[in-house]
Amino acid sequence: MEKVKYQREYTVQASNKILFQCLGTPSGLSEWFSDDVNIRNDIYTFIWDGSEEQARLISKKRDELMRFRWLNDEEEGNDDCYFEMRIKVDDLTGDRALIITDFAEEDEIEDSAMLWDTQIDKLKQMIGS
Repeated sequence: MEKVKYQREYTVQASNKILFQCLGTPSGLSEWFSDDVNIRNDIYTFIWDGSEEQARLISKKRDELMRFRWLNDEEEGNDDCYFEMRIKVDDLTGDRALIITDFAEEDEIEDSAMLWDTQIDKLKQMIGS
């Protein structure tokens, strides 16, 4: 089945540095994204309720961006698919947004987006945003 790209944008009240700590480190990610995170080379192992999913880090810009590709997608030849967490600052207002880009099958986009909403709520609580 074909996966479709979608984006979610969340306003956050935290510095890029603090926010990136939560997106770019195993300890930060395990606070809000998954139960635990391990890294070996560029492979991140995310653990939820005892099950593991692995993703390759394909792009990283300090204090700005983390982009991963699930190994399942790589194995299935879905090299266009990834999930990305990007910090964007509005030049005029200084407002900070976290932009999530992800891919899901058409009939799973709503569920996937709701999962991101839940995870980002946890992140915002953690940083006091």
